[in-house]
Amino acid sequence: MTALLELTEVAARYGEVQALHGVSLRVDEGEIVAVLGANGAGKTTTLRAVSNTVKRTGEVRFGGRSLAHRSPESIARRGIAHVPEGRGVLAELSVAENLRMGGYVRRDRGAVKADIDRVVAIFPWIDARRDQQAGTLSGGEQQMLVLARALVSRPRLLLLDEPSLGLAPLVVAELFRIVKRLNEEEGLAMLVVEQNANLALQTSHRAYVLEVGRVALEGPSDELRRHEGIRASYLGY
Repeated sequence: MTALLELTEVAARYGEVQALHGVSLRVDEGEIVAVLGANGAGKTTTLRAVSNTVKRTGEVRFGGRSLAHRSPESIARRGIAHVPEGRGVLAELSVAENLRMGGYVRRDRGAVKADIDRVVAIFPWIDARRDQQAGTLSGGEQQMLVLARALVSRPRLLLLDEPSLGLAPLVVAELFRIVKRLNEEEGLAMLVVEQNANLALQTSHRAYVLEVGRVALEGPSDELRRHEGIRASYLGY
């Protein structure tokens, strides 16, 4: 496969605190890649390094081109949509206004409406809630809305940070069903940080395990599910 995203020896810090120590990983076209690890391992920072929302060194390339010195907005315009931990709906705006905000990075404004209609077909409940204030939605609905808003930007790569956090099991199952559908039907590549390691490994093609800011293990997800250390540390059996 062709590499869509490549990180080479990426280091990142928050002030004096070093969060990543030379992380190298890749996401190929049409691939779902999971990032696993304990709290503080550097998972979220890895996604922020891609979006350039944390001070970083090393090389990040997307579609064969360097993302060095690119602003987060410029990176979004290149086709990387970042869905951060904590949902992040624009609470005072309506559901419809939140969706329209997903198109702000696009230059083909005329096609945004068609993509909003496409996204609403994926999340049918949105149609009846268009005028509802986004902050009044349930937690699961807010997470779905943030994902839907990201899809309106027509990304080539989706960065998902802990999408299941705080959600009921049925909502999580539906969310990952949609994630898998988007990958299989549209070929959307994804880099997913997920606390539910079993679900992440079931959904992804490959995975990386981070420990204190370094890649400790990597490989095909089905192989990692059988790895004794992964089973003991993350899968609970």
